[in-house]
Amino acid sequence: MIPLPRPLLLVLAIGVAACTVASGVIAATAAAHPERVVVAIGIFVVCFVLSLQSGGSSMSPLLSGLNAGVVLAMALLCTSDVPPGHSVGPEDWYIGAAGCLLVAAMLKRRQIHAWIGAGLVLAQTLVHGGPAAVIDSGAGVMVLWVAAASFGVRSLSHAMRDIHQFARSEREAVEWQAAQDAHHFERQVRLTQTSRVALPMLRHIVEVDGELDDADRFECRVLEQTIRDEIRGRRLLNEALRDQVIAHRRRGAFVQVLDDGGLDDIEPALMEPMLDRAAEAISHVRSDRIIIRTAPRGSDKSVTVVAISIDETAAALGLEDEGEEVDLWLELPRPEGAPAPVEA
Repeated sequence: MIPLPRPLLLVLAIGVAACTVASGVIAATAAAHPERVVVAIGIFVVCFVLSLQSGGSSMSPLLSGLNAGVVLAMALLCTSDVPPGHSVGPEDWYIGAAGCLLVAAMLKRRQIHAWIGAGLVLAQTLVHGGPAAVIDSGAGVMVLWVAAASFGVRSLSHAMRDIHQFARSEREAVEWQAAQDAHHFERQVRLTQTSRVALPMLRHIVEVDGELDDADRFECRVLEQTIRDEIRGRRLLNEALRDQVIAHRRRGAFVQVLDDGGLDDIEPALMEPMLDRAAEAISHVRSDRIIIRTAPRGSDKSVTVVAISIDETAAALGLEDEGEEVDLWLELPRPEGAPAPVEA
């Protein structure tokens, strides 16, 4: 459906109203009491202008109720000179004016007031001129205008509801596809890293027919922890940091890499220098335990690196707190250009 431009609709409405006013002016010249027709024309013009100026998709109840009352007032003023039981002559211009106001109210979502106004005009015409006047004056056609406007409004409402539903469904489908693409990409990255890390050892296992010595088993444990890092560490890893983590594990250190989502809003280009700095920091320590973790959401820090050495004698005696010595405590700030931290 191609909608008509609003300015064109305004021009059409003003054109119809102008023709109606012209008919009223002609009727006033032949009326026994032209001042009554002039009053009817005046109140029609005022209400029509107010209806055009009402903003939004709905008309105020006060204005739509005023339109319903004005159409009855116009009918009484214009038929006051016509004897009861006679068909209306040139004075039937008010039927077109009433149709303009009532259709405007109907299009502005005031169906009840529009039908009330149509019923009042129809009843007044029927009482004053009889059943024949309903057809001769065009009151029946005016009711059909209001009915057509009501049907158009309902059809348009259903169409807009369907359009919004389709748009929402399309947006949900796009979001679902984007999520699937992201998961697929993430899976491919993790599989690539896993293959790069594990493939040499897997080939070695095939070559020795599964007969692994102690060094091979230790290396398998290191590689298994490294593969877990790809899941738990997520964005908290780059090549430099991966190499340092593997090197520390191979010398027997306990290393944890935990990404809790504190880096999700930082661009990869801004993260690389930060991760390189973390790798440089742990390259100079020989601690027994190293923990690399993202800062909590909302923090002005990005990564925390802690390296701890454990006194084996104190640990054996159960004095773990006294036997721990912090070799490194590093808190890296959020890189410049990253979004401001937001509380979770």
